[in-house]
Amino acid sequence: MTRTDFEFEFAILGAGAMGSIVGAHLARAGHKVAMLARGRRAAHLAAHGITLRGLAEFTTAVTTLTDPAQLRSAATLIVATKTPGTQAACEALQHADLQLALSIQNGPLKNEILARVFGAGRVLGALADTSGELLPDGNVLFTRNINILVGELPAGDSERAQQVARALDAAGVRAAASAEILSLEWSKFCSWVGLMALAVTTRAPTWKYLSDPDSALVLARLVREMGTLAGALGITLSDRAILPTRSICGGSEAQAVAIITAAGAHYRANAPAHRMSALQDVEAGRPLEVNETLGYACDKAAERGVSIPLVDGFRRLIAAIDRAR
Repeated sequence: MTRTDFEFEFAILGAGAMGSIVGAHLARAGHKVAMLARGRRAAHLAAHGITLRGLAEFTTAVTTLTDPAQLRSAATLIVATKTPGTQAACEALQHADLQLALSIQNGPLKNEILARVFGAGRVLGALADTSGELLPDGNVLFTRNINILVGELPAGDSERAQQVARALDAAGVRAAASAEILSLEWSKFCSWVGLMALAVTTRAPTWKYLSDPDSALVLARLVREMGTLAGALGITLSDRAILPTRSICGGSEAQAVAIITAAGAHYRANAPAHRMSALQDVEAGRPLEVNETLGYACDKAAERGVSIPLVDGFRRLIAAIDRAR
């Protein structure tokens, strides 16, 4: 990033848990940050700033923009909204002078949307193994700080990816550049589909359904179906994900279940309060990220002639749960 005339160094689209965690750390580190937010959340940020609890405990003021037209320029746009409505939200920023755009949302569809709106040359891949929860009082509970990975799509290293990662990491949100970002995004996505499905249907903390042998078996089958889809798309899976996806897909079903239950023991010991954002959405009455994630996977599978019946079943079940609420 050689230009220095941008109005903001970082513009964060979405001020939920993840957007707030990233924005607060960058602002505290001295970066010029704009949070794009709406309604009560925007009013809270303007009046009180961002307050983090949990892994980090601080409050910081931050510039809050309620109208996308207010953003004139930013070196890096980080999209951290829920996936529904992403295209419309990004199109509202097409007027802005943006050097880079990346998304820490769930699922690979985000990269396709950013490329359509801003041009593929300005888009970096990214994934977050980082978690938090927006609390009823407007504060954010920071629960997991493993890594945000950034890289060129579909693969490759670059100075611009390294600069974004360095800024995040130095600010206190663990981050690194990766030369295999698409592989890692899909590795996370394969595991995330299973975790999301079990979170919504069991409504339990993460460690509980990872530790239970029956739910662990269902999760293993979901991840392995997704692994079949990734293989049909020519994507190599990795164990550097929220679960060791390659190992879950590569061994026997019994070995996969053993890996998942071991992960449950790890979560119970190290992050017993961790809850998937999908579970938070269920309990808060927010729309679920089903069409843009599980729906996207089913659409890709249909295009390639790949059978993923369990994923399709959960897609329909979660969509029904969403409508019933």
